[in-house]
Amino acid sequence: MWRRALFKKSVLCLLIWGATGLPIALADPVSPIPLVLPVFEDRTGACRDLLAGINEQAWQRLQAFYQPHGFNLVWNDAQRLETLLKQLEQLADDGLDTAQYHPEQLRQQKATDEAQLVCADVFTSHTYLTALQHLALGRLDQTRVEPIWYAEGAAKDPAETLLSIAEAGLADPAKAFERARPSLDLYVNLRRVYAKLRHTASSAGKYIPEGPSLRPGMEDERVPLIEQRLRSAGYLKAKVEKGSLVYSEAMAEALSAFQRQNSLQADGVLGDGTRLALNVGSSTRLEQLRINLERLRWIAHEMEPNMLLVDVAGARLIYYRDRRPVWWTRTQVGQPERATPLLKSTITRLTLNPTWTVPPTILREDKLPRIRQSPDYLRQHGLQVLDQQGQTLDPNTVNWSNPQGIRLRQEAGTRNPLGRVAVRFANPFSVYLHDTPSKHLFDKAPRAFSSGCVRVEGALKLVEVLINEDERETVTRLLDSGKTHQYRLSNPLPILMAYWTAEADLKGQPLYRPDIYQKDPALLAAFRAQRP
Repeated sequence: MWRRALFKKSVLCLLIWGATGLPIALADPVSPIPLVLPVFEDRTGACRDLLAGINEQAWQRLQAFYQPHGFNLVWNDAQRLETLLKQLEQLADDGLDTAQYHPEQLRQQKATDEAQLVCADVFTSHTYLTALQHLALGRLDQTRVEPIWYAEGAAKDPAETLLSIAEAGLADPAKAFERARPSLDLYVNLRRVYAKLRHTASSAGKYIPEGPSLRPGMEDERVPLIEQRLRSAGYLKAKVEKGSLVYSEAMAEALSAFQRQNSLQADGVLGDGTRLALNVGSSTRLEQLRINLERLRWIAHEMEPNMLLVDVAGARLIYYRDRRPVWWTRTQVGQPERATPLLKSTITRLTLNPTWTVPPTILREDKLPRIRQSPDYLRQHGLQVLDQQGQTLDPNTVNWSNPQGIRLRQEAGTRNPLGRVAVRFANPFSVYLHDTPSKHLFDKAPRAFSSGCVRVEGALKLVEVLINEDERETVTRLLDSGKTHQYRLSNPLPILMAYWTAEADLKGQPLYRPDIYQKDPALLAAFRAQRP
């Protein structure tokens, strides 16, 4: 009946076009009647139960999807639908819940009349578009779970890209899923490992209880439990004397390998951090891989062809050129109580031989207590006292029990915490990348020592990455002068500071990091809450 009404409406449109002098050729008299259009005109109609969960944004996306097809059926090809179903099944390897895409409902839909056929088609399109969105951008809204700050113009609008992927891949949905799935190396490697491990997750072994730190040669009743954990995880291959309570060199070597894979200090010593990591079961690790696939979908969407990627949890900086990682270095990031923020911005300038103005938090929590303990602290550390206009003050005139309107500044030099260079980009957190004299801390793990800024190992190599050949001589001369200079880059470079706690290497080994900012539990809870 609704199709008959729509046909009358189409005839009326033809009469109007003729009466207004518009060419009749604009309307193809043999073109199919747009069966799907009534669904968008009346959402309370025959499809209301099947499509009840679709929000306004999804409705607009569906309408844009059907418009190029004249609001006609797009899933009336059995082979196309079967290809879609196979692609939905493969989303399990991406850590996505295939049940959320209702594969059985899509497969078993039986249309007994035209209205049901149309409803099923719109429902299938909604599923198709939703799956592509989850694969390309993430299933969760990052802004609500782990928001990042964007500099002006840094955020991307994915809507048009998704629709173009969906439209181009409609003839072969497998191609649409291939284009939507992130090609970022971090994602590809982790997906491969997750797909393998999700079929082999086993129950956790016996819990290793608390105790003193354990070094080779020491005896401890926990040794058999440690051996069991290391052997079942594939780290320990050597034979161990049955019933022995001696923590052997072979076990220490196996534990060192475990520590490296878990971003811990690889010293072979069983301390509390290593013990807790050993106690994590494989099913828990699998969930960790799963939520980090979600994070890497977010990151992949934000990537630019050429950019710096700061791996906050892994304390690492990666330079991408033409979408490939070509250089990386170790970093030191913020302590948990002074976390390095997540953001996307653009590096625009360098401060060569920087001075250091002590941030308010560090002044309040670190410097003032030490100045009160020792009035000579300022001289010993080369710190100047300035007023708000930048004028030097005599420290003896300041009431250090309640200082007002002062700043501390350290001149450029070997003792300056910023080293020889600071790399600047717009952000409201007053953070930046910089050199550091505390180079011994790069050998530690995990490396969360700063007050929010990112200390870079080999910072001068980073400078070479950021400047072009024509700038090299000028920058070198300014650095060698020992004086402070602000240098604006000829080619600004995007920077993304992101957080993930698991990845995989090229050998197919998962690599875990301590969740230094305790973000995993909230993300896992949000991920589980979204399951059907």
